[in-house]
Amino acid sequence: MLDVWTVMLGALAIVVPAATSIHVVLTKRNSSSAIAWVGLVWLAPALGVLLYLLLGINRVQRRAQAIRGDEASPDLMDQVTPLPAAALEGILAPRNIHLASIARLAGRVSGRPLLAGNEARILVNGDEAFPAMLEAIDGAQETVSLCTYIFDHDPSGLRFRDALARAVDRGVEVRVLIDAVGARYSRPSMVGELRRVGIPVARFHPELLTWRMPYFNLRNHRKILVVDGRIGFTGGMNIRHGHVVAEAPSRAIRDLHVRMEGPVVAEFQEVFAEDWYTATGERLRGEGWFPVVLERGDVVARGIFDGPDINYGKLQTILLGALATAERTVRVVTPYFIPDPSIQDALGVAAMRGVEVEVYLPEKGNLALVQWASQAYWASVLEQDVRIFLTGPPFDHSKVMTVDGGWGLVGSANWDPRSLELNFEFNVESYDPDFVEALDTFVDERRAEGREISAEEMRARPFLHRLRDDTTRLLSPLL
Repeated sequence: MLDVWTVMLGALAIVVPAATSIHVVLTKRNSSSAIAWVGLVWLAPALGVLLYLLLGINRVQRRAQAIRGDEASPDLMDQVTPLPAAALEGILAPRNIHLASIARLAGRVSGRPLLAGNEARILVNGDEAFPAMLEAIDGAQETVSLCTYIFDHDPSGLRFRDALARAVDRGVEVRVLIDAVGARYSRPSMVGELRRVGIPVARFHPELLTWRMPYFNLRNHRKILVVDGRIGFTGGMNIRHGHVVAEAPSRAIRDLHVRMEGPVVAEFQEVFAEDWYTATGERLRGEGWFPVVLERGDVVARGIFDGPDINYGKLQTILLGALATAERTVRVVTPYFIPDPSIQDALGVAAMRGVEVEVYLPEKGNLALVQWASQAYWASVLEQDVRIFLTGPPFDHSKVMTVDGGWGLVGSANWDPRSLELNFEFNVESYDPDFVEALDTFVDERRAEGREISAEEMRARPFLHRLRDDTTRLLSPLL
C-alpha cells in the first residue's frame, strides 16, 4: 500500500505542475510572466500551484455584450456623434498634427468614438474633488452611478453615504459598486452601512475563497461617478479621508480627478452599466440612465476601457503608440512604476530619439515590495536618458500622462502589471490644448518640489539594497 501511495504522490508531483505549466504557456501573453510562473511551479510545486490558482489566472469572459441588447435601452453610441479624424486635424495646433495618429490608434484599439463638445476640469486632491462630487450628488434629479475600488468607513466615506442617502430619499435611482477587495480596507465595511440606510450597493467579484478563486485577481480598480447621465467624474481617487489633505495630514494621499460634462460622459455610464450588470445581472435602462447628452464645451475626449477580458491590453497598446508618436515631451506621473519590457524599451527609445521623457514617482512608496521592485528598474531607464523625479510626502497617488503639450491621459491605471494586465481600469484621453495645459501645470508643480535622481546615484546604493531590489524585481509579474 505504501508503494502505491508513493507512486501516486510521485505522479501528482509531476502531473499537477506539468498541467499548470501547460495552462501558463497557453494563456500568458507576457513571456516574463510565463517564465516566472513556470519557474515557481517547478521550484516549489505546492506553493507555486496554489499561488497560480489564486493570483495567476486572470482572463475571464464577461457578460457585458448583453448589457445594451434591449429595446428599452438604446445603444449609447446612437446618442453621440463621433468626431472624424479629419476634423481632429483641424482642431490640433499645426505643431501637433502628428498627435492625430494616436487618435487613429486609440479608435482602432478601443472601439470607442472620439467625442467633441465636452467640458473638463481637473480637481486636485479630495479637498477639491469631494465637495464637487457631493454637490453633484445633492443636485441629482434622476440617477446616480458610483463605482470605486475603496469606499472607507471614515469621515469622507460617511459624507458620501449621507449624500447618497439623501438622493435615495428624494426618489433618485442610486447604484453603488465597490470592489470586493477594496471593500475590506476598513472596518466595518461600508457595504453593510450603505445597505443599512437603503442604498443599493453591490460588490464586484466577491468570490475570494470559493471554487471561483481565479477572480482573486480580477479587481475593479475604476473610479467613476455619473449623475443624471450628464455629469461625470473619474481619475485615481478612492472614497477615503486620506485624500482630503487639509484634514488628514498624518495619512494624507495626493491624487487627481477630473469632472466632465458632454457626450464623453455616455462612455462613463456605459462602462458603469457593464460592470453593474456583471456584478448584479441588472440592466440599467431608460432616459434617466442614458439621456441624450448635449455638447457643453470644446474638449475632445474619449473613454478607454481596459481589463483582463475583451478589453485586454488596450491601454498598454495606446501607451506604446503615444510614446512612439511623441516628438518633444512625454510626462508621466504614477505611484507605481514597474514597466514591462515593451514599455521600458518604448520609454528608452523615445528618450534616445531626443524626446524629453520625464517620470514622476513618490520617493517613498506605500507598498514595500512594489517600491523595491520599482527601484530595480530606475537605473536601467535612467541609462536610456529617461529622467526620473522623486516627490516627497504626502504620498502621490496621481496617474497622469501628457505628450507634446497636446495629448493628455488621466484615470485609474498605474504603470504596473496589476493595472495593465489584471485590473479593470478606466481612463480618459483628451486632445484639448487647454485641458492638457492644465495637466502639464499639475506636473510642473510636481517638478518644482521633486528632486531628480541619476543612474550614478542608483548604482552607488549599498550592495544589499541593490540585491534586495533586483531580487524583488523577479516577482514583478506577480505584484
